[in-house]
Amino acid sequence: MPPSHRRPLGSRPVSLPSASQESAGEADDYLARRRLRRGSAGWLLLTGLGVAYVVSGDYSGWNFGLAEGGFGGLAIAMVLMGAMYTCMVFALAELSSILPTAGGGYGFARRALGPWGGFLTGTAILIEYVLAPAAISIFIGDYVESLGLFGLESGWPVYLACFVVFIGIHLWGVGEALRFSFVVTGIAVAALVVFALGALPEFDASSLDDIPVDPSAFGANSWLPMGLLGIWAAFPFGMWFFLGVEGVPLAAEETREPARTLPRAIRWSMGILVVLAVVTFFAAAGARGSAAVQDAGNPLVEALQPDGEATGLSRIVNYAGLAGLVASFFSLIYAGSRQLFALSRAGYLPKFLSLTSRRRAPYLGLLVPGAIGFALAAGTGNGARMLNIAVFGATISYALMSLSHIVLRRREPELPRPYRTPGGVLTSSVALVLACAALVATFLVDVTAALIALAVYIVAVAYFGLYSRRHLVARAPEEEFAALAAAEAELSRD
Repeated sequence: MPPSHRRPLGSRPVSLPSASQESAGEADDYLARRRLRRGSAGWLLLTGLGVAYVVSGDYSGWNFGLAEGGFGGLAIAMVLMGAMYTCMVFALAELSSILPTAGGGYGFARRALGPWGGFLTGTAILIEYVLAPAAISIFIGDYVESLGLFGLESGWPVYLACFVVFIGIHLWGVGEALRFSFVVTGIAVAALVVFALGALPEFDASSLDDIPVDPSAFGANSWLPMGLLGIWAAFPFGMWFFLGVEGVPLAAEETREPARTLPRAIRWSMGILVVLAVVTFFAAAGARGSAAVQDAGNPLVEALQPDGEATGLSRIVNYAGLAGLVASFFSLIYAGSRQLFALSRAGYLPKFLSLTSRRRAPYLGLLVPGAIGFALAAGTGNGARMLNIAVFGATISYALMSLSHIVLRRREPELPRPYRTPGGVLTSSVALVLACAALVATFLVDVTAALIALAVYIVAVAYFGLYSRRHLVARAPEEEFAALAAAEAELSRD
């Protein structure tokens, strides 16, 4: 393009619902009605948010991996999945310092892989963050019933109360929501420390490998009772110690100094989660034995009750388990609303979903996924299957976000990077390979869940291919960032 015909990036037209070219004033009004409250969170609240996404996984869920791979199989799976998450969060720390917007993984993939890559990544993340709260609301109902709170039984009234109360807090404001999450998460983490101190005196290494061996499994022994394939089948359960931590960058537009704050919060969150995973895993399995906790809905409580009788400590941990579930439920609702907000604001999903209230909360981005989550919880009551669907979406997004880091490093090495991933593309390549392996492992655990997730994905892709890709909003931050790259590439060719 001759220099006289070049147009500054800031004057690019905006694609609005009619796909017509609108004035800059109309574009500014469009974004003004879709604005979050900036500067509401520092690194400490964001670290708490990262831990909150995950902490319920320490209290339940991971132990079902013992039935898939035994103690040794789950231990290896936990190490490999921990390595995947560690490598991935280092890559995300760099990407979030480059593009600190609410789009998170969608924004990163949009710049690196184009509109299709951005949509595929954002949709996968959205599947994870819509399905996981629905599943956790069912687990909250189970805890409420088991603790005898107010005489309630697990069912739709409890699920509805969860969504109404906690979405209401989010509608109140992001600062208030993050502070609430931080307090509840602190209670859950403190209780994990108390649990470990109470369980470790009963630790017996000989009870770790007490699950019966399947003699027909290749490579089977007491540590790998389901053989070598059991390691792979345990991948999704090894993920439960870390699932959700990748959501920290979704708070970028509500963060103070995001280029500095996000990388710090992501690294601290992952460090804390690694410590909690190791301590919880060994303390629970060693105190009671792997066989005793492999099928328990509340494995930490089970580990503290060798005779089946409740103790003061087991009651404390039981209540804390409820706090952990609430923290994760609450935080995942936040993450899902921000991902939906970003995709809608840019036109990938219906634009009305990104409207914000006077308190700068994306109210439809909270209410619509909440309604879907409640309907799924009340209609199916199958929390385990919904979590497996969420894991399927998560692994796709991990692979695409890791690939985005590799592509941007190769294609745009001179892009300003306030934070750089240790190990560079080698680190993100490790995350990519392990994410692909984890994706395949979801079919080993629950083929039906994986196929359901795939069907949802196909419907979303059809919507994008047939309609929304022609109605994108060029002034959305993630789209402008990608457009800048295209403009710079065009200039370099001239």
